[in-house]
Amino acid sequence: MPIVAQSTETTDWVSRFADEVIEESERRAPGAQTSVATAPVIVVASGLSPSGPIHLGNLREVMTPHLVADEIRRRGHEVRHLISWDDYDRYRKVPNGVPGVDASWAEHIGRPLTSVPAPEGSAYPNWAEHFKSAMVEALAEMGVEFDGISQTAQYTSGVYREQVLHAMKHRGDIDAILDQYRTKKAPPKKQQSQKPVDEAELEAAEGSGAAAEDDGTGSAGYFPYKPYCGGCGKDLTTVTAYDDDTTELTYSCSECAYSETVRLSEFNRGKLVWKVDWPMRWAYEGVVFEPSGVDHSSPGSSFQVGGQIVGSIFGGKQPIGPMYAFVGISGMAKMSSSKGGVPTPGDALKIMEPQLLRWLYARRRPNQSFKIAFDQEIQRLYDEWDKLGGKVDDGSALPGDVAAHARAVGTAAGELAKTPRPMAYRTLASVADITAGAEDQTLRILGELDPADPITSLDEVRPRLDKAEAWINTQVPADQRTVVRKDADAELLASLDDQGRASLRLLLDGLDTHWSLDGLTHLVYGVPKVQAGFSADATPKELPAEIKVAQRTFFALLYHLLVGRDTGPRLPTLLLAVGQERVRKLLGA
Repeated sequence: MPIVAQSTETTDWVSRFADEVIEESERRAPGAQTSVATAPVIVVASGLSPSGPIHLGNLREVMTPHLVADEIRRRGHEVRHLISWDDYDRYRKVPNGVPGVDASWAEHIGRPLTSVPAPEGSAYPNWAEHFKSAMVEALAEMGVEFDGISQTAQYTSGVYREQVLHAMKHRGDIDAILDQYRTKKAPPKKQQSQKPVDEAELEAAEGSGAAAEDDGTGSAGYFPYKPYCGGCGKDLTTVTAYDDDTTELTYSCSECAYSETVRLSEFNRGKLVWKVDWPMRWAYEGVVFEPSGVDHSSPGSSFQVGGQIVGSIFGGKQPIGPMYAFVGISGMAKMSSSKGGVPTPGDALKIMEPQLLRWLYARRRPNQSFKIAFDQEIQRLYDEWDKLGGKVDDGSALPGDVAAHARAVGTAAGELAKTPRPMAYRTLASVADITAGAEDQTLRILGELDPADPITSLDEVRPRLDKAEAWINTQVPADQRTVVRKDADAELLASLDDQGRASLRLLLDGLDTHWSLDGLTHLVYGVPKVQAGFSADATPKELPAEIKVAQRTFFALLYHLLVGRDTGPRLPTLLLAVGQERVRKLLGA
């Protein structure tokens, strides 16, 4: 459902930024905003470097402007969300743990990402396209509308030629701006590494664009342009001379000793250094809103310096640029830095619906950090999400929560596809754990959860069921998986005292009449109450504290008899999954 402009008291962070962006756009084009229909296209932007797997931290670079653009679009304005693929950046390192990649890829360090071979077995023509494709697929599933711009295409086709020549002509002015932020010269950094490095070590510096790139200072003076070598194709080059009138540029390569003189007015094999490239693009595209990570927002960083360069050199304006905070991960049973670093949006979408992932980014302000759950916490997260949905439906949710929920379930173009009957994720995960993907068993169990309105097809609970199955299969360690006993534990049954045997008898006697999720929940919690002389319907306030101890003892007994462990899936779900006949056998009936 569309979100309309709200009052100041109830607006969320997305609406507030949308207000600012619309106002800024109108300031930039005075007199043109007689109506929404005649207003210019509002440009928001993101920048992503496909130097390796594009992770969930990088996704904030996209989701922040996406949500703002979508709010502006809901209000009737025309918006363009640009994603600049920084695929003309240099290949910096061989990431660890990428399938189809070994140490031999180190020979390509220093070349453009689009000139590096894709991992072995990839269907894509180069390194950049391989990693870009996974992000494009994930964004499509999340309903993110954008215009992609390849910086390789922009530079090699000469689109930025005037901007490059302009920057070189005003290199002294740029150098003076940069010099305000320079401190004592640090020793030169080693340009390349000959061994794979850990992906996670450099993730903080690889948000959008090449944050760690040099600023163009060299022994022959300052030049804001870096050629890729005509001999080896790498950027280990130094500009040694440049003539403003003829645009002749001379460079030499420290890698292969190649040297040449070219006319920059015709030469397309190079790019502006990052701290000049970024503000040039702001001016060229007319960007009004673009967030940036912590690495770009500190004093003297590319965003701060760019704010001076964009106006004084390129005649543009710095966009509204909130800093976004870290996105953490809780638990990754099969994912670690040795296996390819932090997870990607595609990894998250295997175990959660796109609405949930969108909600995680929508409900927190950009400067607030949060975690995305790959461990057991995902079940609590889903419970929270479902509870919010109920509050939205009955009108009890707070305005900010209503807005975040609406932004999660759809965009200005409409609602995202959803699970017809969104059953509790923890229930689906428990069933998937026990059935190991057997669809007939899964349908039997789910059909018995609510006898009054039984599920008749697994399509009713998809795709959430598929996500829960994927979570069980990829994120739950084998030693934590549930394996139902084949035979009764005769030794444990024989060792029970009278109270233990009586508790099992009470449970078994109630199975027929309580065989549903709600009924079994009432039954398993009620047995210890009845044994203590209370009604099965007694509330916690009516019961002594000892009842909770008795319940835990009873639950542990059932788990041992059913799965041979102290704990397991929720008992009502487990009982339904095992089935009445087998439950009776394992409990000694």
